[in-house]
Amino acid sequence: MSNFKTILIVLQVLFSIGIITTILLQSGHASGLSGAIAGGAQSLLGKKKGLDEFLNRLSMVLAAGFLLMTLLLAMPWAS
Repeated sequence: MSNFKTILIVLQVLFSIGIITTILLQSGHASGLSGAIAGGAQSLLGKKKGLDEFLNRLSMVLAAGFLLMTLLLAMPWAS
């Protein structure tokens, strides 16, 4: 395995961990009875809208990087 391919694989793993982390840190859109209970707690404690927007943009950037790493690893010259 070449050094280039090793670097691409390591970057792909880092991008995938970053995507998973940013998605799990985003607040969900609750619905139903549990959403009514959680919605009351959010109105009491306040919602961090700026953080959600930042995590959304960061997850999009990480997804684009993951896509690029996947395409580069699929190239015949990378193997």
